[in-house]
Amino acid sequence: MRKIIADHMKTSLETSAHVHVVNEVNMTAIANYINEKNSSFEEQEGFSLTFTPFILDAVIKALKDYPEMNASINNTAITFHKNINIGVAVALNEGLMVPVMFNCEEKNFLGLCRALNDIALRSRSKQISPDELSGSTFSVSNFGVFDVTIGTPIINQPNVGILGVGAVKKRPVIIEDHNGDSIAIQSMMNLSLGFDHRLIDGAGGAQFINAVKKHIELTNLENLY
Repeated sequence: MRKIIADHMKTSLETSAHVHVVNEVNMTAIANYINEKNSSFEEQEGFSLTFTPFILDAVIKALKDYPEMNASINNTAITFHKNINIGVAVALNEGLMVPVMFNCEEKNFLGLCRALNDIALRSRSKQISPDELSGSTFSVSNFGVFDVTIGTPIINQPNVGILGVGAVKKRPVIIEDHNGDSIAIQSMMNLSLGFDHRLIDGAGGAQFINAVKKHIELTNLENLY
């Protein structure tokens, strides 16, 4: 597995013109929602509610806004994919596996939660089929689970984009509203987007990560599941 990962990462660096942009996201509303709802969610579903499905939901919306990020490059041919198939990096004792959640555009929030829990469990119990390890159109790497705040992930070929998710941490933040500026303790997270400059320009990468940020911060938390 280590050799396969090494070859795949080296090939990606040799193939894609990697560029990374970073933005911070205010996760306070979602953090409060998880604290309030996790017990009832876990009782209903049998697993915990985490930040990841909220992020995936925002990524799916942003990919619909910017379909060029849901594309792939093969030599000089560009393929724009109709379906959104998200590869989710799962850390194992032996290395890293990136199983794919297919047709994410068809899933509601609860469907995302269940699909994410399913592939994580089956990856760690070595029940993922080979067909589930290919066919992604975009990838997400959540190194925040290891308490890392920021990173620059390598693109998962033949995707043109990968989102890195940092840890959610509380810190003082300046809040702007109609009453002026104030300082408050907020739950903040860094997102890093790696994209292939052969297809995506800097402006396109910035617009995409800002769209993900917007969709996360404006998540409608009423009747979510």
